[in-house]
Amino acid sequence: MKRIVLGEIAATMLRARLRQTIVAAVGVTFGVAMFVTLLGFMEGLNIMLDGLVTNRTPHVRLYNEVVPNPVQPLSKVKEFHGAYHFISSLKPVSGRKEIYVINKGLKALDADPDVYGYAQKITTPVIITDGPVELTAVVYGVDVDAELRLFLFADYVVEGDPRDVNTVSNSVILGKPLAEKLYVKIGDVVQVATAQGDRFPLKVVGLYQSGLADLDRTLCYTSLVTAQKILGQSAGYITDVNVKLYDINSAPAKAVWYRTLF
Repeated sequence: MKRIVLGEIAATMLRARLRQTIVAAVGVTFGVAMFVTLLGFMEGLNIMLDGLVTNRTPHVRLYNEVVPNPVQPLSKVKEFHGAYHFISSLKPVSGRKEIYVINKGLKALDADPDVYGYAQKITTPVIITDGPVELTAVVYGVDVDAELRLFLFADYVVEGDPRDVNTVSNSVILGKPLAEKLYVKIGDVVQVATAQGDRFPLKVVGLYQSGLADLDRTLCYTSLVTAQKILGQSAGYITDVNVKLYDINSAPAKAVWYRTLF
């Protein structure tokens, strides 16, 4: 009986000011809808950013860092031993960019049970030209099969097949913003010029888009063999090894250990 009376009172109050009731209901509905929409947007943004960080970033990157020579001629002079040397304009050590003992290091990675996998890479700056347009970029020679398995490379190739860089001779996947600035599409040929002045034609077989336009504007992906051809290097020329571990928390300790191997 009490519930019936309370229901009648509530219905009477709602009908008494029907316009205000409708406005309040619509306002609450709109507010809840906007809240759910914003939650979905933020969740999607977080997933995208997490994907960019975790999918395309190795746990350990092995490379030959270019650093100034720690031993300067002045430090070898007897009368200046023990003194503090103020030296400016230090020049880096003149050495090779590739990893020296790549075969030994790769064998150690294969034998390490903590390693989920690794991908070899060649990194080199270039100038890409197509007619009068000239743009600076970075060519990454990659092991496509390893990139697909470890770093979800296929998820970011928005046009074309990423495996084509292995099957099509002298081919390249361009960042989509870079291709738009060059006015090229799949099937076109671009010219790549190295720092040594050598020019090399590459056929566009795909477009890459990570979602970061400034980064995609400078990216080119090709196979390891093609990158070695561009630089005129042998088959053992590798500048980077990107390592994925089973446990990312072990990466700092692993990086210190790998430094002694490479």
